[in-house]
Amino acid sequence: MAKASFQTVDKCESIGREQHTVVADMDGTLLRGRSSFPYFALVAFEVGGVLRLLFLLLASPLAAFFYYVVSESAGIQILIFATFVGMRVSDIESVARAVLPKFYSSDLHQVTWRVFSACGQRCVLTANPRIMVEAFLKDFLGADSVLGTEIATYKGRATGFVRKPGVLVGKNKADALKKAFGETQPDIGLGDRETDAPFMSLCKEGYIVPPKPEVQSVTIDKLPKPIIFHDGRLVQKPTPLMALLIILWIPIGFILACLRIAAGALLPMPLVYYAFRALGVRVTVKGTPPPPAEKSTGQSGVLFVCSHRTLLDPIFLSTALGRPIPAVTYSVSRLSEVISPIKTVRLSRDRPSDAAMIKKLLVEGDLAICPEGTTCREPFLLRFSALFGELTDQLVPVAMVNRMSMFHGTTARGWKGMDPFYFFMNPSPAYEVTFLNKLPLELTCTSGKASHEVANYIQRVIAATLSYECTSFTRRDKYRALAGNDGTVAEKPLLKPNKVMGC
Repeated sequence: MAKASFQTVDKCESIGREQHTVVADMDGTLLRGRSSFPYFALVAFEVGGVLRLLFLLLASPLAAFFYYVVSESAGIQILIFATFVGMRVSDIESVARAVLPKFYSSDLHQVTWRVFSACGQRCVLTANPRIMVEAFLKDFLGADSVLGTEIATYKGRATGFVRKPGVLVGKNKADALKKAFGETQPDIGLGDRETDAPFMSLCKEGYIVPPKPEVQSVTIDKLPKPIIFHDGRLVQKPTPLMALLIILWIPIGFILACLRIAAGALLPMPLVYYAFRALGVRVTVKGTPPPPAEKSTGQSGVLFVCSHRTLLDPIFLSTALGRPIPAVTYSVSRLSEVISPIKTVRLSRDRPSDAAMIKKLLVEGDLAICPEGTTCREPFLLRFSALFGELTDQLVPVAMVNRMSMFHGTTARGWKGMDPFYFFMNPSPAYEVTFLNKLPLELTCTSGKASHEVANYIQRVIAATLSYECTSFTRRDKYRALAGNDGTVAEKPLLKPNKVMGC
């Protein structure tokens, strides 16, 4: 028995291992959880939607039966087939890069990580498909090599089957290790089950990781590289029970989302706060918002500069103020523009009339911007930072926070037109709107401050309020990391006049 043959991992010394090579299994070893179902479920939902998740969930009892009665390899093969069959390889890679790292990192085994991170050469040997785990292991854990199950493909799509020699379990793991290392014997082998014994026996030292759910996960600050960008619709890791709840809730949640969106779009803005509250949407207002601009005095409107959470930021700003506030945005979908209860102005690098349009809105009243970028290197913020000096010195920072229990209301990879629906599909979503003090004149361009200095000061004030750390990453950086594009919605000519909630 493997447990009788090897010492437990807590007995392994981690000091002086800089020149050593470690080979570790993944589920139950490098990760605390022994089941890979949640990660297959994430791929299924993010690529194939709720129907693919349902197919995977229905196949999971059969997978469990084969796993425990027939063979571990057969059970994993069923999960791979149910998850991947027909999917584009590029979509799987995208989810592995943008979605899975956050969930994997939250489940790292603290004791195993102590040993794994101490070694100079790190290899992961796993039954999981390599395409699912390689991006996380190499980019965030510093793994030098990843040996995993290879999925079969045809014309850029997964067939649902695996390439020879099959799923890396038992003897296949040992063979893969021999092929990768040749005559060289790795120093440490880490596993958690009997089928890991063959490859662990090929290492100079072997240690078993006992199942202990109470073991703490690795804290974020201990990772070689922090996970800053994350995409994906699901808030929680989809265990079988959570996956079932998601599937059962989505039809109810969609109807509820339509009711909430209709309330926000059709009711007068002073009533939206109360309608949202009646429909389970919590809106918390902090700070003292400025009064509306008085046109009779010639006073220009206030420019609300909001931190960006979802497309709904300006909607909830308007809800908190009890009056519609037009919003300036970088790019939104057509559907978002259609259902928006407020005016939205989409900036374009090619339209010189933007400044005039925004100035007109500020003369008429207040205006909101909710930029995604974090510094003035981003073209969107560069344009806005210039407006700080050209159009108004009435600047009010607004810190926005939202809370969701089931679905994220924003995406970089998917269709942004569904963002409002996903947010409102949460059982009881919440927004917290904090109005900060209006910038004093000495901190605006009127007193000689450079426009980018004003923009970065606003960023620091909002970050301090939310206990966030400012970075040099921009909106473009985020979309390139998560979706492989710059995050713009292309403007296409329309044959007919076509008419979000948000910015």
